[in-house]
Amino acid sequence: MSGIRSLIGMVTTGVLAAILVALIVSPSRGSSPTPVVSPTPEITDAAGIVDPPQKDSPTPSSSLGAVSDTLGSGPLRTDGGNIVDADGRVVHITGVNWFGLETSTFAPQGLWARSLDEMLDQMVQAGFNTIRLPYSDQLFDSTSTPNGIDFQKNPDLRGLTGLQIMDQVIQRAGARGLKVILDRHRPTAEAQSELWYTDHVSEQRWIDDWVLLGNRYRGNPTVIGADLHNEPHGAATWGDGNPQTDWRAAAQRAGNAVLQANPDWLIIVEGIEHQGDDWYWWGGNLSLAGQLPVELAVRNKLVYEAHDYGPGVSSQKWFQAYDFPLNLSSIWYAHWAYLKMSGVAPVLIGEFGGRSVGDDREGLWQRSLVTYLQWNNFDYTYWCWNPNSGDTGGILNDDWSTLNQAKLAILQAYQWPLLGSPEPADAAQAIVAAYTGPMLSNPGSTVAPPPAVASMGTYAIGGPFDPDPAHALLGSGGPNDPDQAHRQARQADEQRYLEQTGTPWPGAVYVRVVP
Repeated sequence: MSGIRSLIGMVTTGVLAAILVALIVSPSRGSSPTPVVSPTPEITDAAGIVDPPQKDSPTPSSSLGAVSDTLGSGPLRTDGGNIVDADGRVVHITGVNWFGLETSTFAPQGLWARSLDEMLDQMVQAGFNTIRLPYSDQLFDSTSTPNGIDFQKNPDLRGLTGLQIMDQVIQRAGARGLKVILDRHRPTAEAQSELWYTDHVSEQRWIDDWVLLGNRYRGNPTVIGADLHNEPHGAATWGDGNPQTDWRAAAQRAGNAVLQANPDWLIIVEGIEHQGDDWYWWGGNLSLAGQLPVELAVRNKLVYEAHDYGPGVSSQKWFQAYDFPLNLSSIWYAHWAYLKMSGVAPVLIGEFGGRSVGDDREGLWQRSLVTYLQWNNFDYTYWCWNPNSGDTGGILNDDWSTLNQAKLAILQAYQWPLLGSPEPADAAQAIVAAYTGPMLSNPGSTVAPPPAVASMGTYAIGGPFDPDPAHALLGSGGPNDPDQAHRQARQADEQRYLEQTGTPWPGAVYVRVVP
């Protein structure tokens, strides 16, 4: 045990130092049960593919600038492992979840304490550029009356339906430069479901509601994507052809229907919980997506999504491992990160969060993940804005007014400018420059043999012989390290490790299999 504590202490010191350097500016889970790990343009049929038409998106009513002068303008699409704007420039979603529309309040929660406008203003001030907005199909029923709203603070919401309140959130978010991802979080307000349908909400109802939303917000530049179903788990399978459980096939059916209604949207597909004996977080297991990808009728619109949590949600076995937190990067890579890092498709980390950002295991996990996302240029929406998420807390403190500065201090190391806003000012330009890594190699491409090891002393930074584990955790020498010498040196050291030990280094990103 003393050896483990020494390792954790060494990692903690290294991570704290690295994060300080990296900073460029100095219910359970609200509505999700705790995961439990067991031991119109013409669109062809699903077999055909057509490119979406190239057109300018309508300018937001807030008139944030001409399309040609904006970052993140026009319909977003994908290019390899990146999300790009209409001009092909890489952009990143760095947002936050705001739940409530999917619950029995049928409105974003917290409107009993403050006005909608105040909430949205504060999200912008906190540095987020996107809201992931959960909803349930029950929201659209005529008997679903919004409640939990102080109408003295929100007089213009009085008498509105849940769908009309969604309209207001989207309209006012767009006026502030925020983007919105719609998230079908639950079939009904009662609970989440393992599959995309239940005895009360059929697959056809699920698809019809998505088509309704696609048509309703067609041409609205604020809404950028459809997160088709939140956290498939339990019986959900991937690519096995079972019409009752195959989430991949269902996502293709729904995704194509949505694109026919609204070809501008990104189609966001989450993972499942387990593949065979490999159990992971609900919606977080995308291990088969590389082999069995989702295939949509419109090119360059697919974004995968994973959810990842810490020991405050469930004490998984990897949090107890002797090499924690150094083991995390290989776990993330195997379950979801490989898709982006090999250039297959972008990956949005749609939910992650926890109460601690300190030196305990949850804090180490949370800080490690943010650093991993930053160094490898992932997109994210943090869970969550609300403070009443039982096992994670929120960005807001319990007073629903002040911000959790400890969490923001970590997240602000990796926040992008508003998408569709005028070309960023100097400070935002620096963020863009700092977090746009090198282009990733296409899958299957070969890497030139590295020259003699260019390293600090006799080891490559971030490699298997580097005595500072924080470097590997930060991704030093990895595919997104801008220093070519670091990348080549780490690859050489991974090869040297394999030759010396006969097995790949567990943290390898280049030399992963025995030749």
